[in-house]
Amino acid sequence: MLVHFPIALLIMAAAAEGVVCVAGDERWRLVARVSLRAGAVAAVAAAVAGWLFAAEPSIDPAPALEWHRWLGTAVAVLASLAAIAGVAATPKHSRATWLYRTCLFGAGALIPITGHLGGVLVWGADFLHL
Repeated sequence: MLVHFPIALLIMAAAAEGVVCVAGDERWRLVARVSLRAGAVAAVAAAVAGWLFAAEPSIDPAPALEWHRWLGTAVAVLASLAAIAGVAATPKHSRATWLYRTCLFGAGALIPITGHLGGVLVWGADFLHL
């Protein structure tokens, strides 16, 4: 849950904000902001836990692990920045809105890459083959 919960929340936040951007339906902004705030907190906890787990002597420091941990950290940082910027993001504050959306959609774009690397670490490089 520590890993998958922030993934779901952040993807939901990005999708909800995408609806706001594309359809102009402002009702989805609340969904985006609540999901983002909870997802950012959970992402920071997951990143900290990941760094602690990767520091264990039994863990092989493979290149995929390094990429996974740094991309996961980037997701947590971007989600946190988006959550902070989201407090000031209004149509009147276009810079804050730009920062909020850039960080949110950036985190959303990094999640599948980070998740794929996590799958490689857990299940092996050919985990997608049936």
